[in-house]
Amino acid sequence: MTHEMILAGFGGQGVMVMGQLLTYAGMLEGAHVSWIPSYGPEMRGGTANCSVIISQEPIGSPIVTEATAVVAMNLPSFEKFESSLSSGGILVLNSSLIDRQSKRDDIRTYSVPANEIANSLGDARMANMVALGALNAALGYIVGTSRIMEAFKKIFAKKPGIVAPNELAILAGAKHVIG
Repeated sequence: MTHEMILAGFGGQGVMVMGQLLTYAGMLEGAHVSWIPSYGPEMRGGTANCSVIISQEPIGSPIVTEATAVVAMNLPSFEKFESSLSSGGILVLNSSLIDRQSKRDDIRTYSVPANEIANSLGDARMANMVALGALNAALGYIVGTSRIMEAFKKIFAKKPGIVAPNELAILAGAKHVIG
């Protein structure tokens, strides 16, 4: 199965890290992967996003045109990328910053108060990890949480103290989706 995802938010919300972790975890599991960051022209209110593909088959093009999943960490990202989602796809909304729902009835939407969950865990900067856990659970765990944590430990090797709290954030996001 191939999952084509767009992860988007304001610069500084950690969407690139989310994409890198998914991609790295996919590699650790032997999947074909692609990660493309897109910062676009830096404008006030602009979005930063990345495209991630995880597939059991070779990837023909790293460009995501019809996403199977979209994570929107803020309202401009939701407005920009909701239409990129294919019918039957999954939309994860950071309901801490997005005060409305999708009007589409052909997708599954998960409203996750990522900022509030991260704050309850002691660090608002972990909202991206809450969203990552929610996305992975909503997609039926396309990569194992243990693989995400293995990737996290490698990417943040010089900051071992942040591993355990971020794992809790990933698990909290997943729990929000699966109950």
